[in-house]
Amino acid sequence: MDERYEEETKEKAPLNFLERIIEDDLNNGRVPDNTIVTRFPPEPNGYLHIGHIKSICLNFGLAQKYQGRCHLRLDDTNPEKEDVEYSDSIKRDIRWLGFEWEPYEYHASDYYGQLYEIALQLIKDGKAYVDSLTGEQMKEYRGTLTEPGKNSPDRERSIEENLRLFEEMHAGKHPEGSYVLRAKIDMASPNINMRDPVLYRIKFASHPRTGDTWCIYPMYDFTHPISDAIEGITHSICTLEFEDHRPAYDWATSIDGIEHAPHQYEFARLNINYLVMSKRRLLQLVKLGIVDGWDDPRMPTISGIRRRGYTPESMKDFVSRIGVAKVEGVVDYSLLEFCVREDLNKRAKRLMVVLDPLKLVIDNYPENQVEYFEAVDNPEDPNSAVHQIPFSRELYIEREDFMEVPPKGYHRLYPGNEIRLKYAYYVTATEVVKDEEGNIVEVHCTYDPTSRGGATADNRKVKGTSHWVSASEGVTIEARLYDKLFLTEYPGQKTGNYLDDLNPDSLKVVTDAKAEPEILKAQVGDYLQFIRNGYFCLDNKTGKSELPTFNRTVTLKDSWAKLKQKMGV
Repeated sequence: MDERYEEETKEKAPLNFLERIIEDDLNNGRVPDNTIVTRFPPEPNGYLHIGHIKSICLNFGLAQKYQGRCHLRLDDTNPEKEDVEYSDSIKRDIRWLGFEWEPYEYHASDYYGQLYEIALQLIKDGKAYVDSLTGEQMKEYRGTLTEPGKNSPDRERSIEENLRLFEEMHAGKHPEGSYVLRAKIDMASPNINMRDPVLYRIKFASHPRTGDTWCIYPMYDFTHPISDAIEGITHSICTLEFEDHRPAYDWATSIDGIEHAPHQYEFARLNINYLVMSKRRLLQLVKLGIVDGWDDPRMPTISGIRRRGYTPESMKDFVSRIGVAKVEGVVDYSLLEFCVREDLNKRAKRLMVVLDPLKLVIDNYPENQVEYFEAVDNPEDPNSAVHQIPFSRELYIEREDFMEVPPKGYHRLYPGNEIRLKYAYYVTATEVVKDEEGNIVEVHCTYDPTSRGGATADNRKVKGTSHWVSASEGVTIEARLYDKLFLTEYPGQKTGNYLDDLNPDSLKVVTDAKAEPEILKAQVGDYLQFIRNGYFCLDNKTGKSELPTFNRTVTLKDSWAKLKQKMGV
């Protein structure tokens, strides 16, 4: 495609609703210093997943497009669930996607002192009170979607009493659950989030960053908007589940003394069928040992898909194709795999690997002779490098590439049939060798010496082509064949338990795959195509196997659609 045309097309691309808002704000002078400031605010209580990619690309992408900046803020308000491991993984994942935030890295815990002072001022102004209701009582007093709540008996405590109790909470003089600090807003509000929300609770838990300095911690709905205000965020972009929390966001950013009032905008989060993207459920999969960690290649975490061999470019293409909307929807898993294949096809190095090896002996080929054939690393790249593949008398082919009694339309190898060995010669099967149980263990054939490279004197053609690996020169590897972790589009929809829909065949380990020796040059981060078998990558973990281990990223074609049809799901 002509580069100029490509640029013109980009310029004419319609704006999404967030871009329209931002451009309108810029054009009408509603942005301080005319600088767009967004933020990506994950909680460090788990690993990021594919759904977060949409938010990352959106927040960082908008900042880049409008020459602004995007902050990374770790909203660490719950010390019981947070860990430095999670914080480190979040940063690693964002950088893998190609985004940088330095020097704008923040933590909600940076503002604990300011938040405490704001809470004190709310009490002094009569806008917050210390409540002793239990959790069950608070739920009962809160009311329902159709019935208003009722005031807590503690709502009318004196300012002096509230200050004393809150300072005692801060000093650690009261046990967990005995008191909370609540905003005094409106227990009859039609929005339940505005019915005197909790601002602080007591937690005797050590914080990864502040240690034991605090034993009271601010709630997310109080911390998050004030953190945005302190940092000068201009456009606070979040997913639709926070839409009902927007009045609480606006209340917090309108507290006296807060000079900057950012605005919250909601977009539809990323939902993909066959996947679960709840941190709680993902953590359960890890704890139950169903997967081997947050970065298991079957997990929809960014660490998992990176280990599986997905590329950052394919993920950014994926979220670009989905677009930005205000209405929830479900994206088909096949689109995700399509984007991965499209990108890998352009960059993956082609290698011959036999996953289910069957010995092929060429009877009329010289014993102990090894010759080499040149193979292009990537036919899609006109500037691709080449490598050499060793060929010998004894080879391995895929077991499915030979049938003693073939069905109609079978074009691979069978007795009397001639096929082409990729890059090499034409061969014709002559006989088979079986074990005592009748299993085929070896196929004998003859080759046409004049067909080197696929050209013959009589220009004859054959319909079948098989890949192969030299038995004497090839290497043994372990291949992990990954598939979907769940069998149904919406795990748990029928039974209420998503674990009921686990796919028992989500991982098949092949411990005797044969590969051309070129595979030993592969490094972690390289993208490979095993000819006819899919895209693979070298596993980035040292496991129990002593063999080089390769993870299948995705098959060459969408075999899942055929399987679904066969299964009737």
